This record gives sequence, C-alpha cells and structure tokens, in this order.
Amino acid sequence: MTTTGERSLVSESLSVSEARRHLLRLPERLEKGDISALAVTRHGEPVLAIMPWALFESITETLEILGDEKLMAALRKSIEAIKAGRTYTSEQARQKLGL
Repeated sequence: MTTTGERSLVSESLSVSEARRHLLRLPERLEKGDISALAVTRHGEPVLAIMPWALFESITETLEILGDEKLMAALRKSIEAIKAGRTYTSEQARQKLGL
C-alpha cells in the first residue's frame, strides 16, 4: 500500500477469475508497457503479483544487496565519503589504480 505522493508499481488489479481469463495476453501487455505490474486479488485483497521477469530479478537482486551486511556497510561508507566531498575524477581514480 502506498501513501500520498508515492508511486505504485502496480498499475492494475484483476480478480483471480479475471486474471485466469486474460493470462495469455498479460505478457504482451507487460512488454508493451500498458501495465508495469498487476495485482491479482481474491475477495478484493491482493494475493499475487504479476510483473515482467526483469523487474522481478531487479527486486530480488536489490533484496540480496540489502541483506548483505558487509556490502551495505561499504555502501554507507561510500555515501558518507561522497557527502564529505572525498571523491576523485575518473583520471585521478585511474592514476590511483595505476591504470
């Protein structure tokens, strides 16, 4: 559920029976961009999400990164370095790396 000002990935909802009737056409609608993701509902409550495979993979990868404590610590450290102005140009980075 989203709050005011947030944009939802889910652009349409269908009941389970409607989704069953339209299942073969949904991949084309997702590919064309008619819908970005679809909520399938039962008794008015969402029970499934249908989305493009690339979006699913992206969400999964993001969750894996967020769950990796070492990687998140490195990310936070990098963000702090950027905020503190500790950055390098691409040429400076190449020199530091000896490239």
